[in-house]
Amino acid sequence: MSNKKVWFVTGASKGLGRDLVKKLLAGGYRVAATSRNLDDLRKIATDDNFLPLTMQLNDESSIGQALADTVARFGRVDVVVNNAGYGLVGSLEELSDAESRGNFDINVFGTLNVIRKALPYFRAQKSGHIFNVSSIAGFNGRFPGFGIYCATKFAVDGLSESLAEEVKPFGIHVTIVSPGYFRTDFLTSGSLAQPAQPIADYQLVREAQALHVNEINHNQPGDPEKAADAFIQVSEAENPPIHLFLGEDAYNMVYAKIDAVKEEVEAWKTTTVGTGY
Repeated sequence: MSNKKVWFVTGASKGLGRDLVKKLLAGGYRVAATSRNLDDLRKIATDDNFLPLTMQLNDESSIGQALADTVARFGRVDVVVNNAGYGLVGSLEELSDAESRGNFDINVFGTLNVIRKALPYFRAQKSGHIFNVSSIAGFNGRFPGFGIYCATKFAVDGLSESLAEEVKPFGIHVTIVSPGYFRTDFLTSGSLAQPAQPIADYQLVREAQALHVNEINHNQPGDPEKAADAFIQVSEAENPPIHLFLGEDAYNMVYAKIDAVKEEVEAWKTTTVGTGY
């Protein structure tokens, strides 16, 4: 039996998840990969180290069964990658309650469902690593038309920071992965939902939507295979980061946000600190 870590990757049938699974298998790791579509997963590999599993993120029993199947096959689970999710473009006004909640159900509550089912295994073995795939849009929200998507990723960042503190005593690591623009199918219709009832007044949102779909799509600067390498590198680190930003664009947006916040805080310092007794 290989002494390499056992990985459990959600949303593995396409995009970054699929590239990560392929890279892991090439490196001799054992991998359980999940998706709603088992046929798509089976196209990835027929390796003995590969376990394709159908799983529904909004069904805790489905998630529990997938993790149990992973442990039954490989004897343990060491790394969980919460990669499954989808984008949603539309102004806050034009997106319905159902559309907004649907994005939270997958991007946030689906992630929480996996975390709850994985932690008993990690606590029992006093080790484990959870990668929660967020976005630069979970740190910098200045993307008109992506407010709900940003909100889901801000939520992932917040819960992950708290989770990291909660599970530290058990020897469990948590890393938030925040990519910039990577050349996957994320901006195609299968991964980017649009409002059923758009409002014509939101011209800025329509322009941002068109820019992402028609110009940025398939021209993103990030290489998903190199992103996969970064996951593996961090998983083997003795002291992995809580925040892992991927892409030069993400790096630059981090500092743009930090600098803007610092400038604003200093400009209003008198008001801020003058509110005490």
